Amino acid sequence: MSRLWACLTLVVAVLAAAAVRAEEGRVQVRQGALQGVSEAGVSAYKGVPYAQPPVGSLRWRAPVPAAGWTGVRDAKAFGSACLQPPQAPSGLYSGGMAPMSEDCLTLNVWAPAGAKKLPVMVWIHGGALLGGGSSEPLYDGAKLAKQGVVLVSINYRLGLLGYFAHPALSAESPRKLSGNYGLLDQIEALRWVRDNIAAFGGDPNQVTIAGESAGGLSAIALMASPQAKGLFRRAIVQSGYMPAYRALHAPTLGLPSAEAGGEALGAAAGAKTAEQLRATDLVTLFKAGLATGWQPEPVIDGVTLPRQLVDTFARGEAKADVLAGFNEGEIRSLLFLMPPAPATSEAYVADVKARFGGKADAYLAVYPGADPKADVMASIRDGLYGFAAQYLVRQQAAAGRGGYLYYFRHSTPAQKARDLAAFHASEIPYVFGQVGEGAKLGPNWPRPPLTAQETALSDAMLNYWVSFVRTGVPAAPGETAWPRFTAKERGYLDIDDRPVAARDLQPAAYGWADALVAERRVQGQAWRLDIGFSAFPPQGHVDGPDAKRQPETR
Repeated sequence: MSRLWACLTLVVAVLAAAAVRAEEGRVQVRQGALQGVSEAGVSAYKGVPYAQPPVGSLRWRAPVPAAGWTGVRDAKAFGSACLQPPQAPSGLYSGGMAPMSEDCLTLNVWAPAGAKKLPVMVWIHGGALLGGGSSEPLYDGAKLAKQGVVLVSINYRLGLLGYFAHPALSAESPRKLSGNYGLLDQIEALRWVRDNIAAFGGDPNQVTIAGESAGGLSAIALMASPQAKGLFRRAIVQSGYMPAYRALHAPTLGLPSAEAGGEALGAAAGAKTAEQLRATDLVTLFKAGLATGWQPEPVIDGVTLPRQLVDTFARGEAKADVLAGFNEGEIRSLLFLMPPAPATSEAYVADVKARFGGKADAYLAVYPGADPKADVMASIRDGLYGFAAQYLVRQQAAAGRGGYLYYFRHSTPAQKARDLAAFHASEIPYVFGQVGEGAKLGPNWPRPPLTAQETALSDAMLNYWVSFVRTGVPAAPGETAWPRFTAKERGYLDIDDRPVAARDLQPAAYGWADALVAERRVQGQAWRLDIGFSAFPPQGHVDGPDAKRQPETR
């Protein structure tokens, strides 16, 4: 009898343990119950819908909040990536993303065990607003969660489905708007975070948005959008950029309206009405986009984005602290952004003098052309990423907000061997703790080695970022104090093998880019890819604001 009792006791204990395990990683949100997966002190919830599938009649409409469900929804696998051009298998940034679908408006949450009122970081993936997804292995949030934040990563509509403006779509909208659907998705995801993140142990009043490349561009747009007001307190902008954008209804800054661009695309696809556009297969629309040079970008519509973003920041209207920076080798993996460099220093100088006129000497003082290719790359980098980062922190500092600037120069032997030192996005593994042989990176990524130095740098960057999310001040134990940016000191963090506090990052380069943008604003002209070495293209040359350059999506 005692043996039978012992067996029964063991069975009861096993069943009880199984019941406990079934409850681990389970939360209740407004739409229903979610069952995630718990491992090593972190619970992950993946593929959680924050909006209804934007298909059928909901294509090219503002997102609609997700419907509820009954029972327990499995949240152990990523949702589909949003539709996008296929990745080249050999591409630097390819690999590991979930299958694609138009039904893609989901997010993922990583939360440490016992989380309670922890700060929240919402990650917005890059990809030129054309590609990418929250399921990319690089964005695994477990290590950030272990440092005491709740990490959320989101999908948002891309390309034609995310940023297509057209008069017929505007006409059917209650506010006569079209375009910006991807940006509206991001705002809807932030509303979901506000309403539900407490269930995961996050504090809805301590939200930081963060993103790299197109994710950084998105963070800048969210800072400038009145519709995102109150949904976050801080922003992290990694390699973001801030060109002039098209206005929705009318030409501006020498650019045709966004609706005009959409109308040309629709005509090329044989579709004029909203019904015809929705009935046209996407391949036909994508081909029409390529034929007409259409590119996805935010739209100045007077509501979601009231004015050019540089003007919003100049007016001090973006109420958020900001941490922003860029990488020394940005263009090494983005060669499609740069025009061909002259073969010799003499040819470079002659070319600049012929095109730049009275501004040639000022330009050559910054980029003299001793190494023409390097100077062309540096000038494009500074005009896109350097200008945006420094403009953001300067304007936010002037508005009384916290501004912190960084310059990432660190590279590894694998990067140097492929001429990719400190390339675009190469700082991300250090922020997410993805270094060493076990790092969750794509198959073609030049993998950081498993060394004490790499681990220490990753720990430092992870701690700086987490500290900013938690307090608004980036700090890391045992590391240099990150100086706050001020108009007088212009402090920044120089990140190479170790972080070092420094002052006055590339003042001549920033002065050149800032003066160019200021002049274009006064003259009512746009600034897009016609910056740096491309600032004054030859007459009739299309390598300007609307050059048809198709990026490897990042």
